[in-house]
Amino acid sequence: MDQTQNLKRSALKFIVMFGFISLFADITYEGARSIIGPYFVTLGASAAVVGVFSGLGEFVGYALRIISGYISDKTRKYWTMVIIGYVLNLIAIPLLALAGRWEIAAGLIIVERMGKAIRAPSRDAILTPATKQIGTGWGFGLHEAMDQIGALTGPLIVTAVLFFKGTYQQSFVVLFIPAILAIAILVLARVLYPNPESFETKKLNLSGSGLPRLYWIYLIGTGFIAAGFADFPLIAFHIKKIGATTDTFIPVLYAIAMGVDGISALVCGKLFDKVGIKTLAWVAMLSAFFAPLVFLGTMPAIVIGVVLWGIGMGAQESIMRAAVGSMVSSDRRGSAYGIFNTGFGLFWFLGSALMGVLYDRSIPWLIVFSMICQFASVPFLLMTKKQGRKA
Repeated sequence: MDQTQNLKRSALKFIVMFGFISLFADITYEGARSIIGPYFVTLGASAAVVGVFSGLGEFVGYALRIISGYISDKTRKYWTMVIIGYVLNLIAIPLLALAGRWEIAAGLIIVERMGKAIRAPSRDAILTPATKQIGTGWGFGLHEAMDQIGALTGPLIVTAVLFFKGTYQQSFVVLFIPAILAIAILVLARVLYPNPESFETKKLNLSGSGLPRLYWIYLIGTGFIAAGFADFPLIAFHIKKIGATTDTFIPVLYAIAMGVDGISALVCGKLFDKVGIKTLAWVAMLSAFFAPLVFLGTMPAIVIGVVLWGIGMGAQESIMRAAVGSMVSSDRRGSAYGIFNTGFGLFWFLGSALMGVLYDRSIPWLIVFSMICQFASVPFLLMTKKQGRKA
């Protein structure tokens, strides 16, 4: 019993340490993300450019995961992939201060997403064994909640810089500090926990080659969610364009969304451990209403819409990761996370690009598209639950 408790405590410490890595990393790139939309406006970009490149950055950040996940499974160099990815992911942000054209800024955003693509499958493969000690949904939910503390703090730091008459470029320079802290803690975690797979005492054995049918049904359902979920830079672009609030308050809105995201991750993670994947179906139906509130409403409605958007993000970041880790065996997790994230990113890119184009032509059709995609995910998610019971 003491050995089991010690293993659980050690696993919890490991998850919390990775939580701090993600916290400081999110201060860096979510702080930057909160002002990318307005920053693109100052560089002369259009809504279509914001939609396409925000979506393209996300797509690259997901598409390369199929390769990095495969490499991590074949080489078993999970820590190496994580460290390389975080360095690329974080160093690109301060360099945005030197971008004088939107094309350069767009290139740096893609580099930042590439770094995330390299490290994400390996990070989740490393975390999964530890989460199994305390509950997969709760473990990923806890990690996501700490992640979102950083995502909330980053925009507030940027808001403070802008409030004291700083520039967007100065904001990017300030974000270099948490980037260095994240990398330092990551190196320490590598020294203290060189073999995190030892946390998994019970292995999941699945027969047959490839990934289970359940996994592919789940990927289709979450793909619909991704396609209909507007990226925040487009939301921020819209808020600035209609003059709903000041430039200083836009990052605060993003901070609100990230705070809600963190709470949602904890609640949804617990619900996932209790009732399973139908939790994600409930959240998809609720968060679908963010689109009409954000793109048609006045400031009070926009705030409510941003809260719903944050609820949806929290469920995605906790439940989606936990579910994949529960569907496949340990020797396939890197590939499973990589393929899943690539598919999710492809849907996200296509949806973001289309919504950027629709914004310039018809906001009502943008809203219709977003809501249809969200509701279309529900049957597939419920089918996933049914297939899971059969398995």
